[in-house]
Amino acid sequence: MRLNIAIDGPVGAGKSSIADEAARRLGILHLDTGAMYRALGLTALRKGVSTEDEAAVTNLCRHLNIAVSHEKDGQHTFVDGEDVTGLIRTPEVSMAASSVSRYTDVRKEMVRLQQKLAAETDMLVDGRDICTTVLPNATAKIFLTASPEERARRRWLEMQAKGQTETYEQVLEELKKRDEQDMNRLVEPLRQAEDAVLLDSTHLSFEQVVDRVLEIVEEKRHG
Repeated sequence: MRLNIAIDGPVGAGKSSIADEAARRLGILHLDTGAMYRALGLTALRKGVSTEDEAAVTNLCRHLNIAVSHEKDGQHTFVDGEDVTGLIRTPEVSMAASSVSRYTDVRKEMVRLQQKLAAETDMLVDGRDICTTVLPNATAKIFLTASPEERARRRWLEMQAKGQTETYEQVLEELKKRDEQDMNRLVEPLRQAEDAVLLDSTHLSFEQVVDRVLEIVEEKRHG
């Protein structure tokens, strides 16, 4: 039986970095599903496709070749052969990703691809609907979160390190908008699965969160 670990949670909870390290220590791959929606959002922005136009976004998704590969420095995301990994972490792309992920047929296509990848190898998968939709039978399910203020602080510090100029207040406002959109979309909204373990990282260090994830996995595998 495949070792599949599912981590859900809101934007800025640290899912990608935590999942990267936890997967590395477990010796399995990490799939960042949010990067796939970001890749679609980026492409819509580039091509001038309105993220509010469901038919146009769905058509774009169906004709887009989104792929991932795992390199020494982590997951790389490709669109039609172009590595867009360094282009998909801006606030604009984040909001576009949240918008395009609302659409039923877009999510169906993405979920199909994610399930195919997870069936092929042991994998830790993170996103918004992994526990509830993509991997409902995962070995371990975790809902990783933190207070909006702490998530915004972490995101703001990351952006500052990259030379971006948004203020903390702007980052917090955008984060709250993203939460609202993700939790209230009609298709597979962000929510904690009934059998997922809640992990609040507000007052925990990076190492403490990774250690707790590994403990939960061990408990579920052998408990």
